[in-house]
Amino acid sequence: MIGSLRGRLLDRTERGELLVEVGGVGYRVLVAPSTVAKIGPVDSEVFVYIHTHVREDALILYGFTTRDERVCFDVLLSAHGVGPALAVAILGSHSPESLRVAVATDDVDALTVVPGVGKKTAARMIIELKSKLAGADFGSYDAALAAASDGTASMVSAAAAADPRSDVRAALTELGYGSDEVRSVIRKLPPDGTSASLLRQALSLLSNGGT
Repeated sequence: MIGSLRGRLLDRTERGELLVEVGGVGYRVLVAPSTVAKIGPVDSEVFVYIHTHVREDALILYGFTTRDERVCFDVLLSAHGVGPALAVAILGSHSPESLRVAVATDDVDALTVVPGVGKKTAARMIIELKSKLAGADFGSYDAALAAASDGTASMVSAAAAADPRSDVRAALTELGYGSDEVRSVIRKLPPDGTSASLLRQALSLLSNGGT
């Protein structure tokens, strides 16, 4: 399995492909368009971290300029419904640091800037990725995440909530769930909890078909 490549950049395309020559062999590497812009000029020496993706019909190399990007890519692939193309698109819109902050603070809107990610998908991704990103082996301490986790905006404000269930109902409606779905899942929630914790439980129930 290829973990990294260091060699001469023979070609690059705006749509996100590099051709890196190592020892006389040219490797085609798929990257985010943002990586293409910062990788360096053609004929320069480049270094990329590699995720080797094996399919029945192909072996595809995905490239990243930092180790944290590759770690983040691996974590994204562990989420339900996130394939390599979507993971690359997410990292094309967010650095690992900004993605971790968005997930830690339940910032659904930050994830919907990624093409193809709607509010429902973003909310489900946040639930799946929260513990995985928090426990991932990133190389550097993320001060921004620590600051954000100390108390900033989430999708609903638990501190200001007089009625957490009303907040959950409003949040689910805003995400596009129908009144019957909302009513059904609200009945299944425990009697106590903050708006944020109840919302996470409600989204988890909805992602499992309401059970």
